[in-house]
Amino acid sequence: MVGELRSRLPQDFIIGSATAAYQIEGAVAKDGRGPSIWDVFCHTPGAIKDGSTGDVACDHYHRWRDDVALMAELGLDAYRFSLSWSRIHPDGRGAVNPKGLDFYSRLIDGLLDAGITPFVTLYHWDLPKTLQDDGGGWLDPGIIDAFTHYTETVCKHFGDRVKHWTTLNEPWTFCWWGYGLGEDAPGLSLGAKGALLASHHALLAHGAALPIIRAHAKDAEVGIVLDLNCVEPLRDDPNDRAAARRFDGAQNRWYLDALFHGRYPDDMCELFGKIFDQHDITGAKQPLDFLGVNYYRRSVIAAGDDMAPLAVRRIDPPGRYTEMGWEVWPEGLFDLLTWIDRTYRPPCLYVTENGAAFADEPCRDRTEDQERLRYIEAHLEQCARALAAGVPLAGYFVWTLMDNFEWAEGYRPRFGIVHMEVERQIRRIKASGHWLAALQRARRRCP
Repeated sequence: MVGELRSRLPQDFIIGSATAAYQIEGAVAKDGRGPSIWDVFCHTPGAIKDGSTGDVACDHYHRWRDDVALMAELGLDAYRFSLSWSRIHPDGRGAVNPKGLDFYSRLIDGLLDAGITPFVTLYHWDLPKTLQDDGGGWLDPGIIDAFTHYTETVCKHFGDRVKHWTTLNEPWTFCWWGYGLGEDAPGLSLGAKGALLASHHALLAHGAALPIIRAHAKDAEVGIVLDLNCVEPLRDDPNDRAAARRFDGAQNRWYLDALFHGRYPDDMCELFGKIFDQHDITGAKQPLDFLGVNYYRRSVIAAGDDMAPLAVRRIDPPGRYTEMGWEVWPEGLFDLLTWIDRTYRPPCLYVTENGAAFADEPCRDRTEDQERLRYIEAHLEQCARALAAGVPLAGYFVWTLMDNFEWAEGYRPRFGIVHMEVERQIRRIKASGHWLAALQRARRRCP
């Protein structure tokens, strides 16, 4: 299938991998880094399923040169990574930590020297602890000023070299799971009201940051990353169709309408009206150079009583599932990309995360992860299909480079195309990684 794919993916189509700072860096108290909400959450008894933390993680802070060498061996065109806000501003605002800036400067230079394009995410969930303690984090409108100050700091330092910037990663998840349902940091169970207020401030912070990035990173691509679902009703009846519409409204349209139309969906405002006073969200609408789409599964939805006031129930239809309990449904990626293109007309799209956790089988010299290999291949097929349908899709980033700290799930789920033995910090490219490297070699030979 490598031969078929190489001819269906243009040579300028970017293939890369993605990570997040807290999941791989470790060195949480090293060289002036301040604590984040995930440092606190991980040390809360019962918060993480296996009782682990990101204190050491993949020790990328010290081993980044080895990791860049692995990326080069994999033939990656680009690397999407996030900056640790509290490594740069230990207290969230104010004093800058020069050692934190130096670390990312060396990493960026190392990537460029290896011919790998850096895609930088400003915020991937690890909010400085002081911002949560002092004002409630994303519940506080003051977070907008703090985020823009942080944005200006990093863009002044890296804007000459980084030409691809993402403001936020997955506001649905860090707002609903962190502030609404209490399953992620900071662990607040405030229901829809908390999730929506946090989302509102996150979207406004995104809008405020875009002009700052463009001012300091000339000729840069600027966007945001959303985790979006292909949503389908369980049955063709009014109750399930209405439930699917509500779920789609909360996870997909709430964010997309704000970003592209400067308003929230009318049907969702009516639903949330009793718990949420409509705010002016026009500031979130700024010209986007791209929209990043994180896709892992579809959502088959029936009427139910979960996630009030959405009143939905997620159904697991028969089929293949990952170790996370997520359905393997590659066709949903095509459906999602074509729907976004048709409905919102973004100038450019990237699949900024896509991947799967499976039980790997380590051998002496490699890890046979054929299920993950087939998963990545099937989703790249859907990317090729979307391109053929006219979707302005510019690239695909596999989640993730190496097995790492998978948030509240701990280290059990393994998403990496590189096997990571955490105890001994040993990295080994898996079969899926070797397959991806072969695809990249074939594409570079393709006339």
